Amino acid sequence: MKQRYFPAWSYFKFWLLQEDQFSIQSPFVFEIYNGLIGYIQENKDQFNDILKIRDDLLRDTEVLTVEDFGAGSKHVTGKLRKVKDVTKYSTSSPKFSMLYQFFCLQTPAQVVLELGTCVGINTRFLAEVTKGKLFTFEGSPELLNKAQEVASPANTEYILGEISQTLPEVLDSVHHVDFALIDATHTYEATIQYFEAIVKKSGAKSIIAIADIHWSREMENAWRKIKHHPRVSVSIDFYECGIVFLNPKLPKAGYVLKF
Repeated sequence: MKQRYFPAWSYFKFWLLQEDQFSIQSPFVFEIYNGLIGYIQENKDQFNDILKIRDDLLRDTEVLTVEDFGAGSKHVTGKLRKVKDVTKYSTSSPKFSMLYQFFCLQTPAQVVLELGTCVGINTRFLAEVTKGKLFTFEGSPELLNKAQEVASPANTEYILGEISQTLPEVLDSVHHVDFALIDATHTYEATIQYFEAIVKKSGAKSIIAIADIHWSREMENAWRKIKHHPRVSVSIDFYECGIVFLNPKLPKAGYVLKF
């Protein structure tokens, strides 16, 4: 299949398989899913300060030199990119920012990792619910500077550098990881490398989110391998991201859910 048809074919497969809350057989997943929907509805007006920052970035015409260590962008090519375009095409929608926030809340949230700071929108959503420390990783200096332009959350450490080099240093410095969002590089090799490194420091209460699991054939293959990892019990495919639980008491199963 030609690459240009891949997104449409990928979404069609997702559409055929997706379930709503009335089809979920697992009591655990049913409770989590309904908790997520309720959380979004109850808190959609609670983060207007972050959404104001996002709106400002969507109007920002400053041109940044973006160092890209991964698969690049489908919409914005070249190193010179306007902030508004990076924000539009390379950041999560508010709904998915809140999804990551919700799943972070399902963990102790003492040590939280975000791989791929970009302009710092998900960073701020995660910082709101991090009880200990949030480590956010970015390879591009000008993107990281933009993410820190507005006063940075006090519980957040911004880490500049190629993630394959900076992530091991942070993992060596912490006892465990409660929640991690992998939203960087977007290649099969890097995604698996990041996941394997993080899962070694994760426990039964940990949750790992992987963004853009249907972004390319490579990312779908990475998601498929992660779902079948021996440490993963439950996986949930929300199309734009995947969520995996590591609790060994949960029966191994995979779900494709409407969101």
